[in-house]
Parts: sequence; structure tokens; C-alpha cells
Amino acid sequence: MDFSNVLINWYLKNNRQLPWRKTKNPYHIWLSEIMLQQTRVVQGLPYYLRFTEAFPTVFDLANAEESYVLKLWQGLGYYSRARNLHFTAKYVANELHGEFPGNYKDLLKLKGVGDYTASAIASICYNEPTAVVDGNVYRVLSRYYGIDTPINSTKGIKDFKALAQQIIDKENIGAYNQAIMDFGALQCKPKSPNCNECPLADSCVALAKNRVDALPVKEKKLKIKKRYFNYLVVEHKGETILNKREGKGIWEGLFEFPLIETNKSIDVEDLVNTSEFNSFFNKEATIKLFNTKDIVHKLSHQHLFTKFWIITTKNLEQELIEWKNINDYPVPVLINNFLLEYKKQNN
Repeated sequence: MDFSNVLINWYLKNNRQLPWRKTKNPYHIWLSEIMLQQTRVVQGLPYYLRFTEAFPTVFDLANAEESYVLKLWQGLGYYSRARNLHFTAKYVANELHGEFPGNYKDLLKLKGVGDYTASAIASICYNEPTAVVDGNVYRVLSRYYGIDTPINSTKGIKDFKALAQQIIDKENIGAYNQAIMDFGALQCKPKSPNCNECPLADSCVALAKNRVDALPVKEKKLKIKKRYFNYLVVEHKGETILNKREGKGIWEGLFEFPLIETNKSIDVEDLVNTSEFNSFFNKEATIKLFNTKDIVHKLSHQHLFTKFWIITTKNLEQELIEWKNINDYPVPVLINNFLLEYKKQNN
């Protein structure tokens, strides 16, 4: 059985009709691939359409304010992707005169572009025979060949890339790469794949050995860190306080209410006894807990146990913004969800 021919034939009958499939413009392919990193197509598609409407060319994206880019990205997560996207757009527009590199090796030099993205752009736009390896490809290859090397290990990453490169269809590389990714997403799904109607069923090692559910193998995840966030939501004559997050931690460049992080979940007495609270407010402040239970916001390697404290006060020295303008600022999903509930309760 010719593995690549089977996949391409399947793809011709079953491929998803997606807007970036209708072009070989490297700007659009790059946008779609960055957005779909660790993101399902159904979630990423509206963002792709939003970005291509707001930024039709790489020059438009390069000339945008970072805060506007982050605002359009809001809700998609992994915000370093958006910052790298903006950085690379400026580099391509200003240093490369709007022309994306035309090969895999040079594409890898762009910030935020790794092996997978460089392979996708090079193969789809320039017909360079470079194999893509994403979560869907790992799953298809590990099951079909019966490979139990952990896909997130150094050896696994190296071995699967070598195998993927060995079996590609060099004559139809763009179609093949898209075929194997769609095959993994639609046919060889993570859970309950329809193996009875799989065109590769007769030669699939995992199916023959009843190991479909056991493959691919992943090494154990890192230990989840628990953090306790207390947001101080100021109500002051139609104004409030938002701070921009700095540094290289989570949500860099996004805005949030003043934050007090503690080593455990606290009550109002603990809150007012913190030095951070007393540096913000005087004794005239009125405090009310918005959510009776901690809101647990789960990130890849940390869980945030969060309380929102509504603070009403008359005397403030900090810089304020008007509540009516709060939606102009890019904020994390955790803050955005609070704002939606806050609006409901105050209408």
C-alpha cells in the first residue's frame, strides 16, 4: 500500500474547506499556522478571518499598535504567539520589504516560527519537500507504525521528524502535508477513531495489536503550580484602575486590575492586612467579594485560584480609566469573563 497516495486520495474526498487552503500567499499561510498552534481549527478560524480583515497585508499588521493586535487575539491564548506575530510582521515588512523567506531554512530564522510552521509554509507556498509534524501527524504515524517512543521526548521529536521526512510524497508535498494533518484531525482522531472505515486499517499496526487507544505515548506532564490571585476592582466615580502586565510571565502586554498574589486563598481580613492593599487604599475603602468561591482558571502548567474584590473608595492617587472604555483594552480571558458577569449584575 502506498501510504502517501492513500492519504492524498482520502484528502481529495474529505478535506475541510478552509480559507487558507485557497491561497499560496505566505502571509496568509503564516497567519493560519501561527494561530493553529495548540488551537483547534474551529476556534482559530474566526480569529484568522478577523486578522485578515483588519490586516490584509503584512504591512498592515506591522504598522498596528501591539495593544490592538493583542485585543484582536484576546481569547485565543498563548499570547506570546501574538507578540511574536507582530514582531515578525515588522521584521518582514521593514527588513525584507514585505517578502517572506522562500525556503525552510530561512523561514526558521523568523521569530515564533519553528520546524512545523516553517515546513508548512515551505511546502505549501514553495513546494519544498519538508514534512510537517504536528499533533495530528504524531498520532497518525505512531498508530500506523506502532511506535511507542514518547512524542514529547527529545528522541521522539527527532525520530518522528525523520520518519515523516522519509515517507513524504515529494511530488505533491503541499497536498500530502495537508492530507496527513486533516487525516489526523478527522479520521485518526484522539478518541474513538472510526477504524472500521479507515483506508489504512489493513496495514495499521496499532489496530492489528489493539493499541489504538494507547498510542501515541506522551511523557508525564510537569507538575501543575497553584497560584492565588486577588484582583482589586476599583469603583470610583465611573472610573477604575487597569495595569499593564510587564515582564516575561503569563499575559505579557495584557491589562488587568491591581493584583495581590498570595500563597493561599484569603478572606477580607487577610486582604486588608497586606502591605499591597494598604499602599493602594485608605481606611475609607468599602470592600465586597464578587465571587463567593475561588474561580479556577487553568493554564498549561498552572492553575489560578482567583477572587475579585470590589473596592469602593473616594480618594485615589493612581491613574484611572473610565469604565465605559474598559473594553478597548486587551485583557486575559479570566478578566474578560469577570467583566461580562460584572456587566450583567450592574445593568
